[in-house]
Amino acid sequence: MIVAEDNTVYIGKKPTMNYVLAVVTQFNNGGSDVIIKARGRAISRAVDVAEIVRHRFIQGTDYKEIKISTEVVTTEGGGTANVSSIEIYLSK
Repeated sequence: MIVAEDNTVYIGKKPTMNYVLAVVTQFNNGGSDVIIKARGRAISRAVDVAEIVRHRFIQGTDYKEIKISTEVVTTEGGGTANVSSIEIYLSK
């Protein structure tokens, strides 16, 4: 789990509740907005995190914006691959 900027949580391969805890911690530390970012197969986990935070932990939270895009990534063999990405903006 990586929390780079003060309000961004990057989703990876760890269990979903680890990321839920990171988002809830960001809100409890006084943040009014949190950004959840994920790429590839982690996108479904990012959506799960956002929904769990909204429905189970912080009821006043709503989606501010959702951005989806495709990033071109260089592979180990020297080629390129398209990888989907998502940014979910949550606000109180």
